[in-house]
Amino acid sequence: MEKVRSAIVGCGGIAQVHAKMLGQSQRAQAVAYADCKPERAQALAEQYGGKAYGSLEELLENEQIDCLHICTPHYLHLPMAQEAQRRGIAVFTEKPPVIDRAQWAAFQKLSVPVGICFQNRFNDSVAHVEELLAAGRPGKILGARAFVTWRREAPYYTESGWRGALSTEGGGALINQAIHTLDLLVRFLGPARSAQATAANHHLKGVIEVEDTLEAYIQFQNANALFFASTAHCVDAPILLELVCEAAVIRIEGEEVAVRWKDGAAERRDFSQTGAGKAYWGSSHGRCMDEFYRCLAEGTPFINSISGVADTINLMLDMYDSAR
Repeated sequence: MEKVRSAIVGCGGIAQVHAKMLGQSQRAQAVAYADCKPERAQALAEQYGGKAYGSLEELLENEQIDCLHICTPHYLHLPMAQEAQRRGIAVFTEKPPVIDRAQWAAFQKLSVPVGICFQNRFNDSVAHVEELLAAGRPGKILGARAFVTWRREAPYYTESGWRGALSTEGGGALINQAIHTLDLLVRFLGPARSAQATAANHHLKGVIEVEDTLEAYIQFQNANALFFASTAHCVDAPILLELVCEAAVIRIEGEEVAVRWKDGAAERRDFSQTGAGKAYWGSSHGRCMDEFYRCLAEGTPFINSISGVADTINLMLDMYDSAR
């Protein structure tokens, strides 16, 4: 099978994960890398093979590629996806796909195959909970709560050149760190009907203009959820997501799933994976990318397509509207 020719634009931290996964893929291979700091592109090219460029424009002028992996700052995801579309190139982009409603309206008009990296949908722990719910024994979900409490200090923002500013990051704890957990709430509870949120900057006043903390009360079709995200904690704690059902309470904490049944029985399973990601935000990037390339080859819908993540992005934007 001939591999899909892919390229990576933006060669910072998360690009290392994409490059590693492409290096292991049976379906695709990275043939080029671009970054405004050419030495970073060169480092990936030397490690995984391919050519390095100092800009996306230069890469596209010199390479024939089938798919572009976008690993750049948030505000560049849309214009780079549009540039790929102009050349008929498929797109696999890091989250978030957009930073505001105007970008989202434009993003939804993309006509090439698009995949968004919500990799936690592919975690074994998530699959186990989906199977439990589908089997019906827990009964209807009555409510939920989710907590993301991580640590991000000033250098994380000041040394990046783009984080911490609304115009380039689009937000803080919600759009950058907690969006994956919000996505899982939507996976379990369906589209949200409304959201009331408040946001604050507690520990980096004068350093960033985005929120380090956001809480929300979210009303879904058949249940309500409490949501809390903060980057003002002292460590990167495991994410906690809990579903209260008619016959059980199901809790995902990190990659462990605990179920307490109404009759008093309890069970616990550890789904820790070995992958390219960090344990506290999931290690399923390879599975997500492999499924994207399988769908690309077969012409079948990808679970993380534009329409597939629409409910999550709409809810995120509603939460920011409420908080602001």
